[in-house]
Amino acid sequence: MHFLYFDPSIGAMIVQAIVAAVAGIVLFSKGLMFKIKSFFGLIRNDEDLFDDIEIKESDIENKQSGDE
Repeated sequence: MHFLYFDPSIGAMIVQAIVAAVAGIVLFSKGLMFKIKSFFGLIRNDEDLFDDIEIKESDIENKQSGDE
């Protein structure tokens, strides 16, 4: 019977390959899901993100005049 010898560097390379494969699958699936969601229109626009924040024009003018 032949036994295979794995030194620590081979084990580290195997672990690194597994971690890289998992990270690649996760990133690929995120990009794929984003494309699918944007195709069906399920992604919110960035302009809808801050609709609930109300800023008055006078607050902006006071802030700018105080900066000088």
